[in-house]
Parts: sequence; C-alpha cells; structure tokens
Amino acid sequence: MTDHVETAWDAGAHPTRAQERQTLGPIPASSAWRPGDHPGSRRFVDLGWLPLEADPRGGIDVTLAYETWGELNADASNAIYVAHAFTGDSHVVGEAGDGHLTGGWWNGLVGPGKPIDTDRYFVVSANVLGGCQGTTGPAHPHPEDGHPWGSQFPYVTLHDMVVAEARLADHLGIDAWALVIGPSMGGMRAVEWAASFPERVRAIGAIGSTAATTADQIAWHATQGAAIRLDPHFRDGDYYDAAPGEGPHTGLGIARAIAHTTYRSGPELNARFDRDAQDGDVLRPEGIFAVESYLDHHADKLARRFDANTYLRMLHAINTHDVGRGRGGVEAALSRYEGEALLVAIDSDRLYPLSDSERLASALPRCEGVTLLHSDVGHDGFLVEGSGLDDAVRGVLAKVEARMATR
Repeated sequence: MTDHVETAWDAGAHPTRAQERQTLGPIPASSAWRPGDHPGSRRFVDLGWLPLEADPRGGIDVTLAYETWGELNADASNAIYVAHAFTGDSHVVGEAGDGHLTGGWWNGLVGPGKPIDTDRYFVVSANVLGGCQGTTGPAHPHPEDGHPWGSQFPYVTLHDMVVAEARLADHLGIDAWALVIGPSMGGMRAVEWAASFPERVRAIGAIGSTAATTADQIAWHATQGAAIRLDPHFRDGDYYDAAPGEGPHTGLGIARAIAHTTYRSGPELNARFDRDAQDGDVLRPEGIFAVESYLDHHADKLARRFDANTYLRMLHAINTHDVGRGRGGVEAALSRYEGEALLVAIDSDRLYPLSDSERLASALPRCEGVTLLHSDVGHDGFLVEGSGLDDAVRGVLAKVEARMATR
C-alpha cells in the first residue's frame, strides 16, 4: 500500500536515486521507531504475555503503540477501530513531525466532519504486533539481553494481531466496536475480528481485501521476501548494529518496488510514464525509464521509514491469512457474525480483485453485496479516490446507528 496520496510524477522532473541519497544522506540499517525515540502522538499499553499461534515458546510479552482521536462516550458505544495496511502504522490522522516520519495515511476519511467523524466517534488505531512503529517487533529490545530481537522475533499471524487489538479494547473499556475498518491487510484483520470476536463488532469494513490469501498473491510476496533475504547486508535478520548505508535497504527497496507495481494498475502506469526515459546516474549510467525512477523513489522512501524484518513478518501474516483455517472453512468461520458488513472492491485492482470481495460477501450473513469503486489507479484507489468510499462508509455507519436506536 502506498503511504498516502501521491503528487504528480513527471518524467525527467525528479532526482535520480543517487541524487536523493546525496541529499537525504545514507539510509539507516533500520528506520524502525525504538524505545527512547520521540513518542509523537503514540500512547503505549503493556499487554503482558500474549499467546501466539505458531511460536514454539507459546508467546511473548507485548507493548502496543496506539493513537486515538475524539472522545469515548459514556456507554462506550461510539468507538471505531481503524486497522492499517501492510506498511502502515497507527498514525491515521495528523502531520509528519517529531516521532512520525510521515503524515496521516487516511486524512481524507478520518477527522472532524469527515466520513469517520472524530467529533462524533472515538477513533483508535494501533501499530500491529511485529510492526516497526512502536509496538513490540523485531527492532525492539529482547527481554533477556536488551539487544534487538532481530532474527529471534517470532512470525505472527493476523489472528495474533487481532488478539492484541482485543486486549487494547479491554484496556480502553470498549466491549464492542461500532466499526472495525481497514484497507488491504487492515481489511483482513476486520474480517478476522468478525470470526474471532463476532459479538464485539457491530460492523466491519474490508476495502480491497480477501477472506484467504491466494496462490497468486503469495507468489508476488515470495519474490519480495527473496529480495530481502538475498541482500548480503540482511545478515539473516541481525543487522541492527550496521552503520547507515550498510543495512539491507537494497533488498527492502526491491521488495517495495515489486509490491508497488501490484498496488497500481497497468493502464495507469502506461498512461503516466509510457516509455519516457531520463538521464542515468552512477547506479544506472546507461539511463533509466521514468517508471524505473518512480519505483526507485518509492523503494528509497520505504527504506527510510520501515524495517526489513518487519516486512518479512507482515508477508508471513498475510500469506497465512485464511479466516476459515481451523474453523471449518470461510463460510463456517463467518456464519456467527451478525453485524453489518461493508465490502469495497476497486475495479482496477489486480492484487485483490473483485472476486475476492465477492467471496467474502457470500459468506457474511448480513452483507448486501460488494461496493465496486471505479479507479484507474488500481489497489491504491482507496487512498486516492474520494466520494465513492466516503459515501459507503457513511452508509454503513448509518446502518449501525439505526440498529442501535432500536435496541
């Protein structure tokens, strides 16, 4: 998922990768937030021991970083959870600044007067378990020696992440969310909420998402993971003591370039870049196509705000996503969920196509079908398109309020 709405990218009008690195300096070995860094708008809660599905140790102690907007009402009925996508974090709304390397990734949807109106709702978002922006993850100190977990950090599942989010709800005094909503991996967690805690969710919103990851999607992820692991600076995941410029940023950048290609549509890339070229640099003296420069930019941009070990943990979490796993299949897993369901697909999405949302819709008892948004962009359409998604979110919240009014 792209960070947020992009500005125009014109061929020949932007610095090359070498020029960007000369301006911004070498890329850190890891751009993870670490204890002792400026907290920004984050709050922290110690969840204690958290069981994990696939960890041979059984689990780990977890601290969760989260942010909130708005006020919780007296009966805690106005709480909305916004679940971030793959490389997102808890900073849904706000500016970049101390503690936050980027601005809010859903500023267009969440805020005063927005579809998720923070004058009416209490909005919460947390960095996922295994993340790199405040929640316990591979860059955090291992409890035994204080060095970063690195390669020792367990591989987690979306179910593990949702259990941690449920502990956060307990901490905040929220028995049931009015809405759990998210794009892409965030939408997968919304679906997992419906299966794991159906009584604690009045509505879910899954945007550009799926009930179970497909072989095609896993195949795209396999190349991304290989790019990171084959970077000689990855050092099997124990690279945190490396100097700036000596970390696995090349592999991480290639992984991001592969992923970003799937987030945009072929027609959009063709229309924006065609076969336009620009001068090369020390890395590509023969010259580069404009689309290569664009992917280089996004590769470096991610490496300056993310962590390679976390990237691999997120790939694993998505690859193992199957809401029907251990529950008798997708339909059986979601049959107990009685809340509202908003499913949004983007007509040009080649990563999570319409068929993924249609399968979800058929499994959710109260779902009235899929909202199909038109966008030339592709999977990232949920970040750059406005009114269609805005209206859909307002609509599902109106249904929740109408049901609450009859109780």
